[in-house]
Amino acid sequence: MTRQKTYLVISALGEDKPGIVNQISRVVLEQGCNIEDSRMTVLGGEFAVIMLVEGKWNTLAKIENALPELERQLGMTIICKRTGERATGRNLLPYAVDVVSMDHPGIVNNLAGFFADRRINIEDMSTTTYAAAHTGTPMFAVHMTVGIPGDVHIAGLREEFMDYCDGLNLDAVLEPIKG
Repeated sequence: MTRQKTYLVISALGEDKPGIVNQISRVVLEQGCNIEDSRMTVLGGEFAVIMLVEGKWNTLAKIENALPELERQLGMTIICKRTGERATGRNLLPYAVDVVSMDHPGIVNNLAGFFADRRINIEDMSTTTYAAAHTGTPMFAVHMTVGIPGDVHIAGLREEFMDYCDGLNLDAVLEPIKG
């Protein structure tokens, strides 16, 4: 019989300064737990982290108890939530979506709406703005991973997506994630 893994999702947000990752990861390590997945970035002047920590229920409880003091020391807002293993069984195909366009409001909402209307889950997403080379035009880039149900006709979906993006003047790619 295999033991079902127990997890704690930790999210922290606060003013960016050196040592934040060191202090948060030390609390996890000291309790004998493991960071299985994480995303960390600086947004404006704020540092944001979200991580999935695996451990026994009692070691996760020790982390939960240590977080208020860590929150005080770091001057951050830290929240956590217990979770279990991700449900499997759905036959989903992982696809990468990359979109680039001139920056304007509504790009993320339009893309999210396209996939939501087709019951396709966005599993990961990152966006960025930058100035185009030579012209300095404000540009916007989106990279996402979506889980496409196995019964969806991929060629039809790709054509529909490309037409949708063309109508919004978005340069887009939808391709399988390899290996």
